Amino acid sequence: MQFSRRKYYEYQIDGQPLLVPDADVQISAGDLDAEDSGRDESGFMHRLVVRERVKTWSFSYAVLAHLDYWYLEKLFAGKPDFEFTHRGFDGQPVTTRAYCSKSSITFHDARRGIYKNYKFNIIEC
Repeated sequence: MQFSRRKYYEYQIDGQPLLVPDADVQISAGDLDAEDSGRDESGFMHRLVVRERVKTWSFSYAVLAHLDYWYLEKLFAGKPDFEFTHRGFDGQPVTTRAYCSKSSITFHDARRGIYKNYKFNIIEC
């Protein structure tokens, strides 16, 4: 199988590498609040933090060939969650449970099998 993109071993799903994205991988972290969190009638915020600094990795591909798109989609197919391997801030590989929260794509050219604007987020479980 010939891909138009190189494999990107810095990021892996269940031991299989992602393909090199077009843009930098965006990494964000945020706290996960309990449902009971919120503002009271005086406007004071009451936070009940369930987990701190839950990470999200955002990947973006401007244009993908059919085989590249198929490969990436197959990495997530039928998996509510998976092992996600990435580099920690110390440069060492880290593996964590994660899931793909959302993906989107534009089908551009049916005859040639070209896809555009493929984006997805991987979020720590």
